[in-house]
Amino acid sequence: HAALAAVHAYRDHPDTGAYLEQGGAMRTVVLEAKDEVSLLDLVQILRQNSIEHCLWTEHPEGIPTCLALRPYPKDQVQRLLRNFRLLQ
Repeated sequence: HAALAAVHAYRDHPDTGAYLEQGGAMRTVVLEAKDEVSLLDLVQILRQNSIEHCLWTEHPEGIPTCLALRPYPKDQVQRLLRNFRLLQ
């Protein structure tokens, strides 16, 4: 849900359009946050660095469960995500 929300929210951004134009060649990286605190800490880091994203919160529980960045070139966001590992 978070990835679709991010694509929808930033659908007019040129990077989003370029990503969607790739069709079957689109690549998405899924990283794992170890807990809610690390997820919310990442939200703050992204905000401080003006990185556009959507935080997904489960309802009715009100629990933040994941976030998705809008499509970005890897070199623009990789350093901010280096503490997260690929989801296994």
